[in-house]
Formats: sequence, C-alpha cells, structure tokens
Amino acid sequence: MKILQNIPYTAPADDVHLLDVYLPEKPNGNLFFYAHGGGLEAGDKGDASCFAEYLSSRGTAVVSINYRMYPAAHYPDFIWDMAEALAFVKGKMADWGMKKLYVGGSSAGGYLSMMLCFDPQYLQKFGMSNHDIAGYFHDAGQPTAHFRVLQERGIDPRRVIVDESCALYHVGTSDDYPPMRFIVSDQDMKNRYEQTMLMLSTLRHFGVKKADYVLMHGGHCAYIGRMEGEESVFGRMIEEFIRTAQ
Repeated sequence: MKILQNIPYTAPADDVHLLDVYLPEKPNGNLFFYAHGGGLEAGDKGDASCFAEYLSSRGTAVVSINYRMYPAAHYPDFIWDMAEALAFVKGKMADWGMKKLYVGGSSAGGYLSMMLCFDPQYLQKFGMSNHDIAGYFHDAGQPTAHFRVLQERGIDPRRVIVDESCALYHVGTSDDYPPMRFIVSDQDMKNRYEQTMLMLSTLRHFGVKKADYVLMHGGHCAYIGRMEGEESVFGRMIEEFIRTAQ
C-alpha cells in the first residue's frame, strides 16, 4: 500500500482542504471516498486509517478528506467541501488506476454523503451527478436537519426538522439513485435509529429499490475501529457493500 498524505483539493491550497490517498499494490479499480465523523466540529481524515489498510490489501483504494468545521465553518460550507473534494478525486482516478467511485461517511460524514446523494446542486456545481457514483455508504448519518446546523440557527438540537438542509427533504425529487446502504446501531445516538428507519421508509414509499440497511449492535459508530482477528469489521462492511453494488 502506498499512502499519499495532505494533498490539497482546492486552489489556492490551505491547511484545511486536504485529503489522504491509500493506493493498493494490486488495484481492483474501486475507490472508496470517505468523510470522517465528529459532529461537524471534530474528527480528522486520519480516522480512515483503521479500515483503509484492510480495503487496500484487497485492491480497493481509499480517499479520506478533511473539510471545514464549526466554529469556523457555517452551513453549508462542509457540503460544498465534500463535493469539491469528490470532483478533485474523480479527476485523478484514471491516474491512480481506478474506475468506479463509491462515496461514504460516518456520522457527520454520513450526513455529508447523504446530502451529496439527495440534493443534486452540490455535485452539479462541479460538473458531476449521481451517474458518476457507483454507490453510497451512509454510516450513522442524520437524515433530518443536522443537530449542529440547528445549533447554528439557535434552535434546540433535539428538534426534528425537515428542510432543505437535510437529505430527507430531497427524497422524491429524483427517481434515479445509485445503490446505497445505510448503517445504524440499535444503541445509536438518541433518535438516530428511528430517523434512519423513517428515511428508509420514505425511500420505499417513492419506490427506491436500491437502498438497504445493516443494523449493528452497540453504540454510535462503535464498530468503526473494531477488529475481528486481523480483519477490520468496518472495512469488511464496506467491501461487502461494494461487492453487492456491482
């Protein structure tokens, strides 16, 4: 595995808009693009290291990004960053020997991956659409207005609000989605399981057949760093999704 660190995806470069690339020795043509969690105010692209080696050893490249966060950022800065980084990566895929692009994120990153999936404006600005994405892996993201965005607005973060700032609001505005998988835990953050079930129910209501979910046991994102023997549990989950999405 070859690791390329701190690659700028904006011009001019700065110390925030950076990404890491994990390139396999024997690529299978798949690239998994990942956004870390942390409530839109913490976390780092290095969080992907716990599963990137597993995927790379099996031929899948991994890109993990940093993006603007609170308190310096404001909605929707972080979503635009996600889209810009993705467009940068798409432009580099051929150089890296990659053909299929999969997008995912955990917690806050799952919110970001859902926003790219369901609100087309972000990808469109950079000349992309869901036709460029082979699949989405939405891990423990909030499908309603993100609690940190609500805090920015001076709203109680426990409120369940569905507006343009969330993925659920945009379901039904398109009937053409790539395969996607949602991950949630039975002891996840309060109301995260129920909101995820509402998201899935709404997708079914609109006839979206390419969406499924995996129910994990334990706390919020507790499985990300978990190992079974020498295998990354989260890496194996991603690998299984990529295999079924093809």
